[in-house]
Amino acid sequence: MPEHTMALPERLTLEEAVPTLQRLDGQLAHQPDGTVVLDATSLREFDSSALAVLLELRRRLQTRGKGLRVEGWPPRLQDLAGLYGVQELLAST
Repeated sequence: MPEHTMALPERLTLEEAVPTLQRLDGQLAHQPDGTVVLDATSLREFDSSALAVLLELRRRLQTRGKGLRVEGWPPRLQDLAGLYGVQELLAST
């Protein structure tokens, strides 16, 4: 299946969680079938809300028969995902 890449914003904290989720979900609705790759390299300021957004996007994509993979993890986000035990969910398609 083809892959489609989208970028995460530079800041993703509780304050930006809902607007970011809405923006990304709107973009995802127009993506053809396949795996969506979220590029996290520009993510600089974030909290655990970033993981909640990623997990919700994954859930929404699965209901549409699509996959999600996150690439370019900032080390601190990778540590947080490992701490919460969700890194494998977000690294798989």
